[in-house]
Amino acid sequence: MNTAALYHRPESEFAFLYTNDTLRIRLRTAKGDLKQAYLLHGDTYTINAEDWCQEPLAMKRYLSTNVHDYWICETGAPFKRLAYGFHLIGADNTEVFYGDHGVLPYTEEMLAMPNNYFRLPYFHEIDRFHVPEWAKKTVWYQIFPERFANGDTSNDPAGTLPWGSKAPDRQDFFGGDLQGILDHLDHLEALGVNGIYFCPIFEAYSNHKYDTIDYLKVDPAFGDEALLKKLIQECHERGIKVMLDAVFNHMGDTSPQWQDVIKNGADSPYADWFHIHEFPVSYTPGDDFEEAKDLTYDVFAFTPHMPKLNTANPEVQEYLLHIAKYWIEEFDIDAWRLDVANEVDHHFWKRFRQVCDETKGDFYILGEIWHSSQAWLQGDEFHGVMNYAYMDAIKDYFVKGIISMEQMIAEINQQLMLYRDQTNQVQFNVLDSHDTPRILTEAQGDKDLMKQVTAFTYLQPGVPCVYYGDEYAMTGEMDPDCRKCMVWDSDEQDQDMFQFFQDLIAFRKDWQPILAAGEMQWDVVDVEAGLIRLSRRTPEGIISGVFHTGETGTEACSVALSGKLLVSNLAVIGDQEVLLSPKGFVIFAETSK
Repeated sequence: MNTAALYHRPESEFAFLYTNDTLRIRLRTAKGDLKQAYLLHGDTYTINAEDWCQEPLAMKRYLSTNVHDYWICETGAPFKRLAYGFHLIGADNTEVFYGDHGVLPYTEEMLAMPNNYFRLPYFHEIDRFHVPEWAKKTVWYQIFPERFANGDTSNDPAGTLPWGSKAPDRQDFFGGDLQGILDHLDHLEALGVNGIYFCPIFEAYSNHKYDTIDYLKVDPAFGDEALLKKLIQECHERGIKVMLDAVFNHMGDTSPQWQDVIKNGADSPYADWFHIHEFPVSYTPGDDFEEAKDLTYDVFAFTPHMPKLNTANPEVQEYLLHIAKYWIEEFDIDAWRLDVANEVDHHFWKRFRQVCDETKGDFYILGEIWHSSQAWLQGDEFHGVMNYAYMDAIKDYFVKGIISMEQMIAEINQQLMLYRDQTNQVQFNVLDSHDTPRILTEAQGDKDLMKQVTAFTYLQPGVPCVYYGDEYAMTGEMDPDCRKCMVWDSDEQDQDMFQFFQDLIAFRKDWQPILAAGEMQWDVVDVEAGLIRLSRRTPEGIISGVFHTGETGTEACSVALSGKLLVSNLAVIGDQEVLLSPKGFVIFAETSK
């Protein structure tokens, strides 16, 4: 047995309260190394009196990566406390006990010693990782306000270009605004989404608004506060949640605070609001407007126009926390999306979470983090992150073809085991966004491939998000090309793709309980045929998806159909079987609803 591969940590994603009286336990072992794992568990104070270590609970081998297996089980504890360890039987029949003191011989003497066991001293409901129930049920729609619709030409910035007249450059304005969004809520309702994620709407210099001037003011090119209230109210009346985008890592260099620093240097009352190394602040312009060198202050990336805020400064903290509270109290927003969240200190985010929770009890907090994010997802900062690491694995296999099927599955399983189950249920799944090329462009214009990878995404844990225009098969290279004007001319809209998204969103919402909480099971992983069958399983039902990922020209695959057909593409449906062409898929419910 490879005991060096054994890993468990109490009060983490390896041992956590799932509900207020249900505990979920995980154990990591070397892949293929164990014949069986058992949980030995009982009340902390009764190990010898009740001899509960003689009543093992069999664990289930669940997900695997290239090098590890993960075992799981679920239990309760009548007195809200638990001592536990693991009885492990290797493939070579070696038996060991694994507990708080490491790997020990599996003997009566070792089992009888209370201090050898891991402890969960008391289950505090306040410490349980809570997620808003509504967030699990949401299909989001991301809007880049400057490019969605121009509903009021009277607020257009100087030099605004005719709508969709050209591919966007970094400094272009096309006049998109809040009125345009309000005018098209019927479109979003027809599509079926029930959450809108707005890129920043606060006053800023740029078209993207990530260089904030005034956090308490709607950008005049978008409208005003009254219009925003009307828009949010209308969304809520339609059952649509609203998430605003906040940039607390940095401000714009045209903000009054930074302008005061430029004017007064070290004597500015805002001098300590930023990370400044020497005065006067300065930089050497680069070839690109958004890049510079020889900076005397910290910025986002190398952008001289986005000086980084010092969130350890108490004045900055109070200023930003007031902003967080203001938009919840005054406008009844439902969620914050936090830009560049991984570059802001944890101390601030913990205070931020407390303010949001105190202001609105079922509030959702989403961090923009592109990598593994355990440090932010312990229950006292964010509920979820933009799940780029998870989605990259899917795109790298399905769309880009740069990793193998086995590697994709290993990466997906690894990501799922980084977080508690309730965290996985509200991770934010994006195939594209304002920061990436559009998915159809990455698929080289192949709409069937786009449909397949999107359907695979909607079968995953976490909540999906539609980037505006994907429902009409819009294309776009990397920023700024991915921020084209929304296509409203019906002659240019792909109605077949719109219908596909309607069907997929309806499927996601109709079968949400299983898709949120169902266990993952890779039923078929056939590398040679390019066939994947993935199931999501709960006691209430099973949803299965079969995906033919073979190259064009590969023979069609016959798939047994054992339930209600839900969504499909490139599939010939028979009474009891489906013939799948390459890039085709079928999703069905194996049990009646």
